[in-house]
Amino acid sequence: MKAADQFHIGIVVDDLAAAAAELSAVFGYEWCAETGAEVKVTLPAGDTVLDLRNVYSTTTPRLELVRSIPGTLWEPGSGVHHLGYWSDDVAADSAELARYGYGAEAMGRRPDGTPYWAFHRSGTGPLVELVSRELQPVLEQFWASQGVAS
Repeated sequence: MKAADQFHIGIVVDDLAAAAAELSAVFGYEWCAETGAEVKVTLPAGDTVLDLRNVYSTTTPRLELVRSIPGTLWEPGSGVHHLGYWSDDVAADSAELARYGYGAEAMGRRPDGTPYWAFHRSGTGPLVELVSRELQPVLEQFWASQGVAS
C-alpha cells in the first residue's frame, strides 16, 4: 500500500443529510446521492447483515459520510473515522496490516468468499478501510455523475 492510494476520509454521523448540509454550508462541499443496502458483513463475532448507508462528496478532497449503526464499529466518535485506500488485493493487504498489528474489524465478501473491502484498526489512529481497486472505475463514474443513475 502507498500513501498515493488514499482516496477518501470517512466520518460516521447520525444524520447523513444534516452533516452533508453543514459541510456544504461551511466548506462548499457538494454530494452524490445517498447509497446503501443491507450487506453481509464479517465481524469478529461472526457474520451478520447490516444496513450500510453512506454519501460521498463530489468535491475533493473526497469525504465519505457513513450513517451510524449502534453497537458496531460504525459509531460516531471524535471526528475522522477511517482512511480509505484502494487495494489491488484486499486479502493480501489485510494480512499485511495484521502483521503490523492492525486488527480486523469488518470485511465484505463476494459470494465466492473473496474479500472486496475490509476495515482494520490500529491502537494509534483511525480505522483503515481497504477497497478493491476493481471498484475504482465504478465509484469514479458514480462521483462524476453526482450519484445520478444514467
